Amino acid sequence: MLLKRQLLSTLALFALAGPRLAAVMIDEIQVYTDDINQVGKFGLELHLNATPKGRTVADFSGEITPHHGIRATPEFSYGLSHDFEAGLYLPLQYSGDGGFGVAGLKSRLKWLPIQPDEKKGGWFAGANGELGWLSHRYEEGHWGFELRTMLGYRDPEWLLAVNPVFGWTLAGPGRSSRPEAELQFKGSREIAKGISVGPEYYASFGPLGRASAFADQDHALFLAFDIDRHPWIFNFGVGRGVSHAADRWTVKFIFELPW
Repeated sequence: MLLKRQLLSTLALFALAGPRLAAVMIDEIQVYTDDINQVGKFGLELHLNATPKGRTVADFSGEITPHHGIRATPEFSYGLSHDFEAGLYLPLQYSGDGGFGVAGLKSRLKWLPIQPDEKKGGWFAGANGELGWLSHRYEEGHWGFELRTMLGYRDPEWLLAVNPVFGWTLAGPGRSSRPEAELQFKGSREIAKGISVGPEYYASFGPLGRASAFADQDHALFLAFDIDRHPWIFNFGVGRGVSHAADRWTVKFIFELPW
């Protein structure tokens, strides 16, 4: 309970702080699997990630680089039907120089028409569409749309998931009809009751069909733990950048909070 109160206090501090300097938001580091709310059920997750050692050179004028930054993003979700779930994000940031910022707002709609058996497991597949507005002080292209496709398999011990992701910049100097391409992968195995561990890999290649040189791409490998021992349900990972453009070290948490 003490940890939960501390997390909620931190979230309130972010929410009350006014926007300050610019930054590119790393608001969510997650591979989507078969999670979906039941019909009529609300959900609340808190995404936290920090960059102890990251990029220090700005990609555009006025950017706050990730180095020593902390991002906090509450995600509200609601089960619309058996196959559909709606979500709302409020990206927040604490920069390395001590500044707080509320970056904008993002909404999403998840569709999961193929779902595994709750006990036996099986295949799952779907898609998630996300429309977001971020202040130009936080991202150079302030309107964007992301299409995340999801494919995977789970059984009582194993989970495998892959997310091919396509992102369009809808406003700003980076606006283009050609999406940015990403690929994300997760594998985990249960090592004890309610505790699973495995790798997560995040790769950003650049414009679809016109991939950047590997040194300019963003590739990161995480060792991630998933804890599902009620009331503690969370994901924790430590990531290492494996390309020159990636942040050297990143730590991430995803907490499921009571609603």
